[in-house]
Amino acid sequence: MFDATTILAYRGKNKSVIGGDGQVTFGDSVLKGNATKIRTLYHGKILAGFAGSTADAFNLFDMFEEFLENKKGDLLKSVVEFSKAWRKDKVLRRLEAMMIVLNKEHIFILTGNGDVVEPEDGEIASIGSGGNFAISAARALKKHASLDEEDLVKESLHIAADLCIYTNHNIKTLILEDA
Repeated sequence: MFDATTILAYRGKNKSVIGGDGQVTFGDSVLKGNATKIRTLYHGKILAGFAGSTADAFNLFDMFEEFLENKKGDLLKSVVEFSKAWRKDKVLRRLEAMMIVLNKEHIFILTGNGDVVEPEDGEIASIGSGGNFAISAARALKKHASLDEEDLVKESLHIAADLCIYTNHNIKTLILEDA
């Protein structure tokens, strides 16, 4: 069983940011400390991150990018069609991964059960082993600190890394800025 990752995304007023740590574990061993679990999709207009099996996630990224191309980058239409395909396909349903995808207008969590979840506040989402730590920190920092979107994501992930044994401090972020 792979336990790994904390991914946090924040769709703020000025920027959309996704961040993730670099730790990949197998059982009680760290396999890699500097993995990249976030990427840009659809000509740099969509941010995405994954938690779960790396091989499964790369297959899902590729498949999701096809949906984005077919829907001309429309994130809402793409996640709905993607989730239908994921849910219906017997092979895909066995994939052990979750994804967060966002742009400047939307943020979604996609699961292997075919779920499409838009966060209640429409701004902050997390997945992975340290996801609950990261989202708690992000909500508190958003309410009580004056940080820009990228700093909020980084600091929240560092807090999660202090608490979750499957999360490290090798934090990477990607940003979509308003023009």
